[in-house]
Amino acid sequence: MKKANKESTALARHIHSFLAEYVPSQKSQSEHTLRSYEYAISLFIGFLENEKGISPEKLHGDNFDRGTIEEWLRWLAEKRGCSPETCNNRLASLRVFLKYLGGKDISMLYLYETASCIQRRKETHRKVKGMSKEAVRALMVAPDTSTISGRRDLALIVTIYSTAARIDEVLSMKVKQLHLDANKPNVTIIGKGSKIRTLYLLPKAVAHIKSYLREHHGTAPNPDAYVFYSRNVGSHGKLSQMAVSKRLKIHAATAHESCSEVPLGLHAHQLRHAKASHWLDDGMNIVQISFLLGHEQVLTTMVYLDVTTEQEAKALVTLEDENDRKVSKKWKTGAGSLANFCGVRSIMK
Repeated sequence: MKKANKESTALARHIHSFLAEYVPSQKSQSEHTLRSYEYAISLFIGFLENEKGISPEKLHGDNFDRGTIEEWLRWLAEKRGCSPETCNNRLASLRVFLKYLGGKDISMLYLYETASCIQRRKETHRKVKGMSKEAVRALMVAPDTSTISGRRDLALIVTIYSTAARIDEVLSMKVKQLHLDANKPNVTIIGKGSKIRTLYLLPKAVAHIKSYLREHHGTAPNPDAYVFYSRNVGSHGKLSQMAVSKRLKIHAATAHESCSEVPLGLHAHQLRHAKASHWLDDGMNIVQISFLLGHEQVLTTMVYLDVTTEQEAKALVTLEDENDRKVSKKWKTGAGSLANFCGVRSIMK
């Protein structure tokens, strides 16, 4: 194989530093978000390698031009069956990289400018399937509390529903963020962009969480331990979203037998959405709900909850929330596939 040239080596180095340094420190520490960026870049590199025949020594800035990106988006939609929403997310991630690249090399800035002109695909708004209060109650009696895993799952479900926090916010929560003996018991949530918000807890939720802490963390919990941790790793390793998803589906299947409104494919986000909907039904105004959900704009909350014009007017009148990331510096050897050269995962045809 021919030796990689100076430009291809520089591009590979920038891809590595973008994924390994810039995204974790400047964009997000969420594992899900970090993987999303890494996967988008991997898909684009895989497209260049498998569909365009680009090898390490042929990699150059023009491979990231508007025409190639638009061709990549068509490939995502037609060959990989990606939805408009997914295509738009992949495009957004690639644009962030190109903006970063332009900041590192001014001669590459035009790539970001031209990519910014690519139109997003029209998305179809899909309403999150809600859950009634009856369905939530059925879900909460589904875990077998005679087992340690059942008691943990119940505490987790109660925490997600009570706070309406994002699943990563809950799983990233450490013991020191819980203030259960305060005059008004609360939890400090660190959300997107490291923004902090305080969420108050009702007595029943406090009781469940205290019981869980005694059983899983002892009488003197380590403040820096994750509240919900992986039993395989220990209290300094987060419980994974995949593990939570599997457990929720098991309990949803049990709850569905007594309440058909419980979705069999239940995921944590539906509990967040359910709590927000119940807040709205109980008369809480939209601005308060928006803050509790960690949304930057009230409009986001209105769309999220499918608030009608009538509800909007009423609400506004009542004004008073790894290892997978580690990529090696393969450009130093210049060997192997383009994906290997750029330090990203290989995407097969």
